[in-house]
Amino acid sequence: MMSQHNSPELHRPESGGAGLRAANAIDEEHILDAAYELLLAIGLRRMTMAEIGRAAGVSRATLYRRWRSVREVVAALMTREWSALADGVFDMPADSARERLVEGIVRIVRQTRAHPLMRKIIELDPDFLLPYMLQRRGRNTDQQLELIEQGLRAGVADGSVRAADVETQAQSLLLTAWSFALTGPVFADNAPTSESARLEALDGELRELLARYLKP
Repeated sequence: MMSQHNSPELHRPESGGAGLRAANAIDEEHILDAAYELLLAIGLRRMTMAEIGRAAGVSRATLYRRWRSVREVVAALMTREWSALADGVFDMPADSARERLVEGIVRIVRQTRAHPLMRKIIELDPDFLLPYMLQRRGRNTDQQLELIEQGLRAGVADGSVRAADVETQAQSLLLTAWSFALTGPVFADNAPTSESARLEALDGELRELLARYLKP
């Protein structure tokens, strides 16, 4: 008979479910999915580790073995979502590496701006984003910069992007993209045309701005 000390921690789901589940068998994606739905329902400020655990059907102890706080759970969730947005976005067919890079950035701006997670955070908990904008670089930022730098090097190689310090160029591109993604809707709110038409026009200007900036 297995001793209590050596037996895996078991958790009985709050509702439904088929019996007991070992905590170490819980898929992290399942927990993040539950956190995603909870954030959309009540916002980050009202979320607690206990509520995330109930939504995912796991104990708080299981959560704390992986993350120290709600903010860490949400940070992991954002990393997953933004990685999914960027997946393959710079691999689209294009006439040049510059065009591929520019279209990829514009596409990420659009998808970020429309993403339900981002919209909810901006609506209810915009202060969550401030440390990543004013104090430190997060994992998402590093991943985005790496992808942009790869695109820049490809553009220099095929002659479609002017040669310059790639790190500085990538940071400039990302800062520009952030402003269009986060602040663009502010300018579209009171536009004489529809919000979607105004955002489409802004994205067109972003495309032109990036293309001219990178042109040799």
